[in-house]
Amino acid sequence: MGREVTSLVFTRKDRQVFREKVHACLDALADLLAGEEDAGAEPTVGLEVELNLVDGECNPAMVNTSVLDAIADPAYQTELGQFNIEVNVAPRRLDGDNLATLEDELRTTLNQANDRAAAVGGRLALIGILPTLRKQHLQQRWMSSDPRYTALDQQIFAARGEDIELDIAGVALAQQPDGERLAVVTDTILAEAACTSTQLHLQVSPREFAAHWNSAQMLAGVQVAMAANSPFFAGRALWHETRIPLFEQATDTRPLELRNQGVRPRVWFGERWISSIFDLFEENSRYFPALLPECTDEDPHAVISAGGVPELAELRMHNGTIYRWNRPIYDTTDTDHHLRLENRVLPAGPTVRDTVADAAFYYGAVRALARAERPAWSRMPFEAAAANLQEGARHGFGARLYWPDRGWTSPSDLVLHTLLPLAHAGLDSLGVDPRVRDTYLGVVEDRCRTGRNGARWQRDAVAAREAAGEDRDRALAGMVADYLERMHSDAPVHTWDSPGHHLTNE
Repeated sequence: MGREVTSLVFTRKDRQVFREKVHACLDALADLLAGEEDAGAEPTVGLEVELNLVDGECNPAMVNTSVLDAIADPAYQTELGQFNIEVNVAPRRLDGDNLATLEDELRTTLNQANDRAAAVGGRLALIGILPTLRKQHLQQRWMSSDPRYTALDQQIFAARGEDIELDIAGVALAQQPDGERLAVVTDTILAEAACTSTQLHLQVSPREFAAHWNSAQMLAGVQVAMAANSPFFAGRALWHETRIPLFEQATDTRPLELRNQGVRPRVWFGERWISSIFDLFEENSRYFPALLPECTDEDPHAVISAGGVPELAELRMHNGTIYRWNRPIYDTTDTDHHLRLENRVLPAGPTVRDTVADAAFYYGAVRALARAERPAWSRMPFEAAAANLQEGARHGFGARLYWPDRGWTSPSDLVLHTLLPLAHAGLDSLGVDPRVRDTYLGVVEDRCRTGRNGARWQRDAVAAREAAGEDRDRALAGMVADYLERMHSDAPVHTWDSPGHHLTNE
């Protein structure tokens, strides 16, 4: 969110001053963008992976403080729940064998972190939603101790004025044609902590940002369908990528009446194609009231006039409390500033190899779409891209997605016949070694041909265990244990053996 939060109570004056500071930052950003229209150097990429912590019984382990102390690496940080941590991977270019190096570095750091976490009662789990999470794990006392999480929780409920209702209708199963349903009421935002993701960062120039954001919006639905890994929450089989509706509901500041009026949600896909990154920050200031209105003394125009780099702290704080699935980022170093596109739709896991394969597909496809002579989004209604995200999250490989010149098609057909060739071309244009390109895009291709992602494997594993006589709780815990074993093998999920083949009725 730009910086740490020090206050838990905000006055009406705080909110008025913060709004004025956000507008001043927005004006300063416009001045910065006006002088930076060149395409610049090749883009750099970065990665954040959110992780669950589990105990020896595969239940949530509320030990993130102890785990972070044991890991003792600034790349690892707290997350909202005491059963979460996050690892940040240093930015890099994509050319040559950098993707392979990224995989090696990520695997090495996670293995080391897992060994140290085990010494204090936790193990790392790369999974979109931990299936053994229950409602009792989502109480206020299990929130991380960082004051910013308490402040965010208080401000969301102050804006909402009532408890949060989580209501998610699951997709049909063979044994349950009507599907399962989650309907609970909660007095904390901690359900958001269940949603652990892989976040892909792409640093691009101001001139190219809009094309990359529009392209990322087009890809969101197929990304989620292909990489779905969150089919269970609170003991229920729900969507293939339940993170999407759960995150949307768990941080919703709107009571029913405001939803009925069409007030925009803070977890937001958007509503139109853009022509500049400025469009997104301007929408933020226009549509969303502040949640954490802390101000600094910076005069951004004075900093620019003096030849310095403005922090734009209020703009960044505000942007950090608006959860776009593809989010614009303004960031600074000691001597410069830059813009990034943060892609937030992917779940964590199942393996490091799958994670890097999903990243390779995204970076290649978004590059090719953004640099196409005729923009693909000009032939696609924005509403279709938004619907694709919901459809892909709900049904995974069983979804029907819309794409220009193809109409309605399956995720597998769309990837195999349209998007994989684009991803190949995009990675080639970035100078990625052909052997590296083929390794990771080959994982994506094989996953699409088999139709098996993490969500499909989890669902099949639990169904097999239940068919063998286990109840849901036992089936979920057993599935997670099997999942973690395969996760550490690092064989991509489409190669995992058929779940439950060793089970017999008891």
